[in-house]
Amino acid sequence: MKSDINNRNDIIILVDTFYNNVQQNNLIGPIFTEVAKVDWSHHLPKMYDFWESILFGKAIYKGNPMLTHFDLQKKANLDKQEFDTWKGIFFKTVDDLFEGENAEMIKQKAKSIADLMHFKLSSISPNINIKSQ
Repeated sequence: MKSDINNRNDIIILVDTFYNNVQQNNLIGPIFTEVAKVDWSHHLPKMYDFWESILFGKAIYKGNPMLTHFDLQKKANLDKQEFDTWKGIFFKTVDDLFEGENAEMIKQKAKSIADLMHFKLSSISPNINIKSQ
């Protein structure tokens, strides 16, 4: 029987496995590796903090993911298919590793975040100065 997501170590396992899976995906992997050129040594610890903040309510994440994704949207197509792929990989990774109340909650939170992010990205005009919003 799988355990639930109970602490930061579980978050680290989830995030590391998830981004390994993302990098292997033909649709969204290149967005991370070739377009955004993600520095994984910098990105992964931020994601540990992000998901620990989201799931356990700890105010340790510092950053604005929307601004990062607005900038990325200028370079790559972040549309419904890309967000659906991201969610599918995230949900499968959670289900492969964990089960329980927190595992279900993190999937719900991920869906809400991804759907809101997609909505905001698809709603802006390319001529809007994002920093002024």
